[in-house]
Amino acid sequence: MKDRKLLNIELGRITPEAYRDLPGSGIAVVLDNIRSAHNVGSAFRTADAFKADKVWLCGICAVPPSAELHKTALGAEESVPWEYAGDTLEALRQLCEAGYTPVAVEQTVHSVSLDAFRPGAGEKYAFVFGNEVDGVRQDVVDACDFALEIPQHGTKHSLNVSVSVGIVLWQARSFLSGRVERD
Repeated sequence: MKDRKLLNIELGRITPEAYRDLPGSGIAVVLDNIRSAHNVGSAFRTADAFKADKVWLCGICAVPPSAELHKTALGAEESVPWEYAGDTLEALRQLCEAGYTPVAVEQTVHSVSLDAFRPGAGEKYAFVFGNEVDGVRQDVVDACDFALEIPQHGTKHSLNVSVSVGIVLWQARSFLSGRVERD
């Protein structure tokens, strides 16, 4: 069977204003001191794809407007609401006040495997992704309710932060949208 790629005009793209008018997903992305503006831009683009409620840029993260960030975000920084916090703990405080459960995406002694994570219906989660070298700061891990770990089977046990954002958001959105049934 031959298949045809869809043209851009067939994709049903919406405007940034229409995006902001969509119902919330219950997902927030928190970037804890991400060094690369390209990784920040990629996180924006992924957040747009899965309709994240907001992206929090913390510490040394690049913030819009930024040519490097825009190169990978492809304009998603204009559709996804974002906020800057000088310290990740301040962002988590505000997210907790807004009803989000803070979750570190990190390898810890008691981390929950992503494939065992079952987001609760109607719950809101703030997923914290860490620095490319050092990961999520320990005091930030301590401030989270729990940690999620992406199962890995190779020798590195390390993924690029932008890849991690995609994997975690896809899994969370699959459950929160009802596409995947809970056990």
